[in-house]
Amino acid sequence: MKIADPAQTSLVNEIRLMLDELPFDGAKVLELGCGRAEKTRLLAETGRPREIVALEVDAIQHARNLETTDLPIVSFRHGGAEAIPADDNSVDIVLMFKSLHHVPVALMDQALSEIARVLKPGGLAWISEPVYAGDLNEVFKLFHDEQAVREAAFAALCRAVEGGKLRLEKELFFNTRSYFEGFEQFDSRMIRVTHTSHQLSPELYRQVREKFDSYMAAEGATFLNPQRVDLLRKPT
Repeated sequence: MKIADPAQTSLVNEIRLMLDELPFDGAKVLELGCGRAEKTRLLAETGRPREIVALEVDAIQHARNLETTDLPIVSFRHGGAEAIPADDNSVDIVLMFKSLHHVPVALMDQALSEIARVLKPGGLAWISEPVYAGDLNEVFKLFHDEQAVREAAFAALCRAVEGGKLRLEKELFFNTRSYFEGFEQFDSRMIRVTHTSHQLSPELYRQVREKFDSYMAAEGATFLNPQRVDLLRKPT
């Protein structure tokens, strides 16, 4: 396993890639750290899964998710990956989009053990993590440097595979695209989030804005973000 592959620079829509790679038809899916449930919705609207359980640890966002009324196959639950409210061997596919590194470092091994516990034998886990590189990371790290937690998440994945809890099927490396109309949209989506309290001093806020504005063009700011997916299978 490797944490990054700078040679892999293809631009990919991760949802389309995931839909091609995973056997969703009739599956029970568990999404850990569903956030605003944007990917949850896209997956549910394909009509392929039988059921989706979408777990979110942020109580504010979870309350907002509960207001969703037009996704009958989706059940929203409150909780973290380190204590999954699901029975043993009950889930066909587990999804984690950019959320393993948000699990407290001391609980990352437990979270992966929980994933192995709830997966059916032969079940698959799609663990997507951002690579610590790219222009957007240069802006983000000014106020929230995630290098240590991303490396800790990768180390936990390696331990889960080396210990036999999960088997590595493949690693995928690619870029995704992020677009912002301007700094106000970046502020809303990246700084003023409910899951993390970013307390920026006026001076730091100015530095972040200046760095972001250095990437602005007439039509906005577009960033290519390196990503890694570890596709894992529970041994049978």
